[in-house]
Amino acid sequence: MRASDRVYRALREEILDGRLEPGATLAEVEQAGRFGVSRTPVREAFGRLTADGLVAAASARALVVTEVSEHDVIALYELREALEVQAARLAAARRDRPVFADLHERFRDAAALVDAGESGIRRYYELVTELDAAIDEAADNGYLAQALRSVRLHSARIRRSARHNPQRLRAAAAEHLLIVAAIRDGDVALAGHATHVHLNLSRATVLATHGDDRVAS
Repeated sequence: MRASDRVYRALREEILDGRLEPGATLAEVEQAGRFGVSRTPVREAFGRLTADGLVAAASARALVVTEVSEHDVIALYELREALEVQAARLAAARRDRPVFADLHERFRDAAALVDAGESGIRRYYELVTELDAAIDEAADNGYLAQALRSVRLHSARIRRSARHNPQRLRAAAAEHLLIVAAIRDGDVALAGHATHVHLNLSRATVLATHGDDRVAS
């Protein structure tokens, strides 16, 4: 792996996981020393993080982790609804049924994963990532998949505290189960509607708790 890729992935994960909080400063020299690389790979990684919208320039050689405001949350969910509802509808129309039949069986136990502590929650999010990838493949629309990648990156920041809200996670697991069942069965209308309901319930929870930094998705 190239040094710049390694630095980028490490810093991105720390931002998404909340270990680097909004407002934290990232300096080239400091990060170069931390990762044992020259400043060039760090500069390249900084450029990619800036393009992602995860950081912004604080000075010529330092960046600051961007804030996530209530306005940002609303705007993100507006875009998520437009993209994810359509992706679910396309996936239901074009799906490979066995793929979603298998996912449906695995999502039947998703609520139990939520109750299994940090390792279970991590496996639950991995399962959600698999579902996202399956929907992208079934929808078979490269432009839509590209747009969704950016949306999911920022969604990961918003949901990082969801592990503090197991009740919401259990409800989200049930919502995902319905989405998967609808796609499996080729029910275009239900797939879109179930996704719409999931996103609106998620947004309501996020906005209700955003000020307390205890968001869920």
